[in-house]
Amino acid sequence: MRFQSPKHRLHHFFAGMSEHVFQTRLGVVDPPLTDYITDMLMRFIRSDHPQRVLSRRGSDLHDLSRMLWETDQQDGPQDRRQVHRLIGDMALFWTGLFPESLESGSTQQTPGQFSAYCSQGKRAYLIASKLDITDTEDAPGDVLQRLAEQFEICAAGLRTIRQQWKESTDTPGLPPEMLLD
Repeated sequence: MRFQSPKHRLHHFFAGMSEHVFQTRLGVVDPPLTDYITDMLMRFIRSDHPQRVLSRRGSDLHDLSRMLWETDQQDGPQDRRQVHRLIGDMALFWTGLFPESLESGSTQQTPGQFSAYCSQGKRAYLIASKLDITDTEDAPGDVLQRLAEQFEICAAGLRTIRQQWKESTDTPGLPPEMLLD
């Protein structure tokens, strides 16, 4: 039996969930898009990923307006693209996995926050897709453009992934620590 690292097992789990949800539940057959969603989930599992992108200026990770200001402070198109992409990822992550935290009844958010996250996420992905840089292996412009165009579908897919993940932790025979060791 070949040993699989916890990171590999978790990536495999997210990849299977993403493919299943997007292809069979939502009818979105777009392997580069589902690969991006999987990779985004893996990046956000590492809590320091957003910090590394924004730590130079001390941006608050949950304040999209502060993150938008951060894009104007970046020197080159590579840095601006990275921050716009992170804004899109943050907006998609929160609207997809934790939409209740953005609802107007939430103690930390203001009314209209959910729709603001959706519109800013779409806008950020679209801007990132248009910035001309040479190294786009991990996020090709066409994938970022499709994320902008299909933002709500992707958020719905993430909500379904969250629900299935929750159900899988309640399933006998699949201990949650298997995924998170």
